[in-house]
Amino acid sequence: MSILDRFRLDGRTAIVTGASSGLGVAFARALAEAGADVALGARRLERLSATAQLVEDAGRRAIAIKTDVAKPADCQRLVDETMKAFGRVDVLVNNAAIGAAHPATRETPEQFRSVIDINLNGSYWMAQACGRVMAPGSSIVNIASVLGLTTAGLPQAAYSSSKAAIIGLTRDLAQQWTGRKGIRVNALAPGFFASEMTDQYSDGYMQEQLKRVLVQRTGDAQELCAALIFLASDAGSYVSGVTLPVDGGFLTS
Repeated sequence: MSILDRFRLDGRTAIVTGASSGLGVAFARALAEAGADVALGARRLERLSATAQLVEDAGRRAIAIKTDVAKPADCQRLVDETMKAFGRVDVLVNNAAIGAAHPATRETPEQFRSVIDINLNGSYWMAQACGRVMAPGSSIVNIASVLGLTTAGLPQAAYSSSKAAIIGLTRDLAQQWTGRKGIRVNALAPGFFASEMTDQYSDGYMQEQLKRVLVQRTGDAQELCAALIFLASDAGSYVSGVTLPVDGGFLTS
């Protein structure tokens, strides 16, 4: 196998949650370009058809399943439908997430719990369902955030807590499954990339935060996708339990 062949995902099947917009769309397209068939999950089913078309335009097969990852039954249904359509699950990208920016003294229990329920609990329910059917050599990539490792001047207790917890979940699942099941579990910690969440930030806030980024710009989705394919494919076969920041040097400040 050549070095470039190690990055290929031909004959494999990936699941991407939160695939209706932003980075989830980019992840799905990248996995298809690397050779994988892709099962797409999101709450907004009507928006998944455009993502499915991108996968098919890359020459791969796609299915779209309405999925609220906060509901374990939805997570199990997404995995069951993937197995029915493709017969296997080789890669899980736990991308579904929401954010909130509520001051800690005013955040309601419902607001806090909704973030934790999707970002953390949803990632666990998806990993649990996939872990039951994945074969040795499979890969789970959890999408954490640099905000799980540092702060960035916004009141985001729920979001930061959920992403820090994702990093802990990644370590524990890697410890449980890599040796026993042959399933690698890693996380990406993106910095500032264009998404529905970052679209809500003011220009002044982004300019201030970019002063902390060594490369002095926001990231391009393709740069994050390249790291995803590394962790998802045989190129990363000796990597497990790792959280990989893709942040332009943000964490050095």
